[in-house]
Amino acid sequence: MRVWYNRTFSSVNAAIKLIREADTDGRFTIVHSNANRHAPAARLAHEFHIEPVGLKGEAYIDWCLAFCREQKIDIFVPGREATLLASELGRFAEIGTRVLSAAPPAELKRIHDKADFYAETVLPDAPVAEFRVFENIAQFDAAWAELRPRHAKLCVKPSHSIYGLGFAIVDEARSSAALLLAGAEYHVGYDDLRRGLAEMGEFRTMLLMEFLEGPEYSVDCVGDNGRLVTAVVRRKLPQAGSGQLIDMRQDILDATTRLCADYRLNGVFNAQFREGGGRPRLLEINPRMSGGIAMACLAGPNLPYIALRCFADGFDSVTVPPVANGMRVAEVSVATELA
Repeated sequence: MRVWYNRTFSSVNAAIKLIREADTDGRFTIVHSNANRHAPAARLAHEFHIEPVGLKGEAYIDWCLAFCREQKIDIFVPGREATLLASELGRFAEIGTRVLSAAPPAELKRIHDKADFYAETVLPDAPVAEFRVFENIAQFDAAWAELRPRHAKLCVKPSHSIYGLGFAIVDEARSSAALLLAGAEYHVGYDDLRRGLAEMGEFRTMLLMEFLEGPEYSVDCVGDNGRLVTAVVRRKLPQAGSGQLIDMRQDILDATTRLCADYRLNGVFNAQFREGGGRPRLLEINPRMSGGIAMACLAGPNLPYIALRCFADGFDSVTVPPVANGMRVAEVSVATELA
């Protein structure tokens, strides 16, 4: 069975490695494509192909359809343009390719827009942090006046972002230059931020939010069209070099189960929580494999393999192992030669 992972995040490296380790019968031929011929996954996949650069939207979909037809792809696990490709399952089915999409198109669109996602997600056991949307300085000032009296610390983030890009804790005491020299990452001075926003006039949608001080949790999951099949909860430890702890908190598992159902999540996905006020609070859903997927799999379930095997053969075909709760895990960089 030929399985294609197109250009995507670096987590595909771990996924391909994990699948090949578990696939002792050689059932799956893993095909990967990337515009960068030196991509690490090029050495891990059975086959590697160069993706053209500059293709977007419908042009990229057409290229994917042609690739699946020419390469006789049985299962396509999209990374790049995943939301658009989720709308084209029928066109791929016509040529014999099944697409493992993380969620239906409308749900994927909402997940990627944090303002809409936060406004519409109802999760009583792990509610989102209090937030306000702003797109100009007047809206920022109004949001600040409303939220600051209720919360000791506020933060900002873009409504559309990945990797935490654009996130910053707002520091009312220090300038951005002082924060830079102090090595305070992900911080911005209040006066500098406000002055810069005023100079910009109108800008892309941003969120002003309550900052949550507690530990962060990353939940790596496999879903079956809204049913949570298995999940591994990782707690990120504060001390550098101390790794992460597998912490199977039932309240976080319950919240993840509801998210999976509400957003009809499928295959491998990730949910992020942070503790605030003594309970978990939802940060986001990543409708893809997380960067820490390999650490989660050390605790028992081989999540990428489970998702692929179950999509191919049905969820009765795999026995999901228990999670080793309390295990401490970490990732260690290993040097390698690139082709």
